[in-house]
Amino acid sequence: QVQLVESGGGLVQAGGSLRLSCAASGRHFSSYVMGWYRQASGKQRELVAIITSGGSTNYADSAKGRFTISRDNAKNTVYLQMNSLKPEDTAVYYCNAQQRIGILYNYWGQGTQVTVSS
Repeated sequence: QVQLVESGGGLVQAGGSLRLSCAASGRHFSSYVMGWYRQASGKQRELVAIITSGGSTNYADSAKGRFTISRDNAKNTVYLQMNSLKPEDTAVYYCNAQQRIGILYNYWGQGTQVTVSS
């Protein structure tokens, strides 16, 4: 069982930056694929960025060049550095942990609100 707690959301002006953090409890954090997803009001949840256990990353087109995902396995924490924020980045951001051992283990945090004003 993994519990995820996000922090770092808030209100920022367009062009500003925020860093989200996701602290994970439980064992074997380093073996999980960690991801950040977001859900804007009235829209479906969408992938923002993922980072594998080996450190490989993948980004949504909307995040490329502006967002950076990273992980610190010693601290059981994954980060999302968001720069050059736009009003369309406004959403609830969710941390996700996945591991497939026969079946898929999939965990979500409670989310943190990011609001970008124009």
